Amino acid sequence: MNLSDFHLTIQLIDNIDAGVVLLDRSYTVQAWNTFMQAYSGISAEQIMGKNLFDVVPGLPYDWLKKKIASTFKLRTRTFSCWEDRPYIFDFKNFSPVTGGSVEMYQNMTLTPLKSLTGEYSYVCMTIYDVSDTAKSKKQLSETNAQLTHLSITDGLTQLYNRGHWERCLEEEFERCRQRQTPSTLVMFDIDHFKKVNDTFGHVAGDAVIKNISVMLRKAKRKNDLAGRYGGEEFAVILPETTSELTSYFAERLRARVDESSVKIDLREIGVTISLGICEWAPWMKHYNQWLACADEALYRSKQGGRNRSTVFITQRESAPHKMSLT
Repeated sequence: MNLSDFHLTIQLIDNIDAGVVLLDRSYTVQAWNTFMQAYSGISAEQIMGKNLFDVVPGLPYDWLKKKIASTFKLRTRTFSCWEDRPYIFDFKNFSPVTGGSVEMYQNMTLTPLKSLTGEYSYVCMTIYDVSDTAKSKKQLSETNAQLTHLSITDGLTQLYNRGHWERCLEEEFERCRQRQTPSTLVMFDIDHFKKVNDTFGHVAGDAVIKNISVMLRKAKRKNDLAGRYGGEEFAVILPETTSELTSYFAERLRARVDESSVKIDLREIGVTISLGICEWAPWMKHYNQWLACADEALYRSKQGGRNRSTVFITQRESAPHKMSLT
């Protein structure tokens, strides 16, 4: 390469819209282009001939050393993506398009280079500003997450909607069949809810439903799956839980609803709930049978005077006609 070509190469490296750092095997900086100077605030004169890690604060020391060592050992390019490590150099992102980001998101390429002796003595580190891409992808991911949430959530109660809850029930049913572990289903609805709507209006009815959904979310465990099954009907799956233990959950929820009220236009509206409880049993061939048994228990609670819970008792190896209700 003649002097003119060398001069052009230096200009090219200096003006490229990416960071270029040339290191030897001792991490001594041999090149530090304009991009790196602009974003680091460290001039070429301040860093050339010095150890990169001594001059630049905040670098991922152990990780980057291993990455560089791997590049020399394999004698091939290695890469780092912002999705795995958001940034290498703690640069601020000054782009007006991505003004919301604090750090500059970066991709990095490490390229091994030979010296005049033919030995791989240098590594070229190229830093790419991918903040626009990263922010767009994160926004898209957040939007998709919001859309997914909306597609599985009941708008009024913020519980699972019926479609998604039934998919959860089907999955839990299959899990029980495979592992033969207990799991219990609770179905409940609001007693005389039509009377609430007829007397106080649908706004009051919605307020009552929302209040019960809040109490349900507080009462259930993190892994319990609660959904709005119908207008005033709710359903809960309690994995790894027997019907006996579930009856305590049901009674606590029933008592809380019985003691609570909703205030609408200076009027206190109180309601009660009736609950049906059914534990999964091996004789069940389809999750609809599980639902039917819980619904039958709920019906018995209604017939028994409401504001109560009923447990559908199944023998582990029995057909449903040999069931009893308590």
